Amino acid sequence: MRIEFEADGITLVGDLRLPEGGGPRPALVFTGPFTGVRDQVTGLYAERLALLGYVTLAFDHRNWGESGGQPRRHEDPQGKLHDLRAAVSVLRSRPEVDGERIGAVGICLGGGYALKFAAFDPRVKVFAGIAGAYNNPYTMRSSMDYQAALAGLGQVLERQDLGGPVEYLPAVAPEGEAAMPGDEPHAYYGTARGASPYWENEVTRAGLRELITVDNMMGADFLSPKPALIVHGVIDRFCAPEGAEEAYRRLDEPKKLVWVDAKQHIDLYDGEPYVTQAVEATAAFLREHL
Repeated sequence: MRIEFEADGITLVGDLRLPEGGGPRPALVFTGPFTGVRDQVTGLYAERLALLGYVTLAFDHRNWGESGGQPRRHEDPQGKLHDLRAAVSVLRSRPEVDGERIGAVGICLGGGYALKFAAFDPRVKVFAGIAGAYNNPYTMRSSMDYQAALAGLGQVLERQDLGGPVEYLPAVAPEGEAAMPGDEPHAYYGTARGASPYWENEVTRAGLRELITVDNMMGADFLSPKPALIVHGVIDRFCAPEGAEEAYRRLDEPKKLVWVDAKQHIDLYDGEPYVTQAVEATAAFLREHL
């Protein structure tokens, strides 16, 4: 069912899925890929896990999809954590939900957000990350001319601070400039495969500064004693397996790392048998720990 709820005075839109059967059930809140909206990747995983007995809430974060917020299609890390907090509050208010059995599930960029959120919200009892991007500035600094990137993005923000328009670039493009360049992101977002009436092929340039400065990996240092599951593809050019390994290494027990024989990052967005393998691994972990 479509629901609306508030976070910091911003109206967020989500899809609440209720499993068959009575009685309060464990619930899962979802956060997903960079630029993604709720009827893409998070919606697929939310639907699959609802069929296995969980109340699930996939929603559009502020600035994205049907949710409110300005500027449109701007990455707001702190805002996303606030959105997740409000989503858990909504879940706990529902009679169908066992408010003491709530988990956070993140896919791609959402893996890092779910990890950081779960680490600091006592209401969340378990974390699962699938094909996760566990962003941290240290890794970003080692993979680019970091100071030059900051300088360029700082100029964008200065122009906007002085009254200029919000500057955008394409989210995906098979060639040329884009936030996620290359054939693989375009194969999902730029084709009918990931088509959604709520998704548009643009992001703010300033949002890229958020991606390279946010530290979501730190959540791994603070999650304990909550259980953590990491599911990742053995080959992933966009969310490196080394990031999943670092997050796992920094986590305390109980924890589990599951490798899936996927060859592309987007295999775990909608490809089979990879989604089924990720769902089954997640459900098995949740049965044990939630």
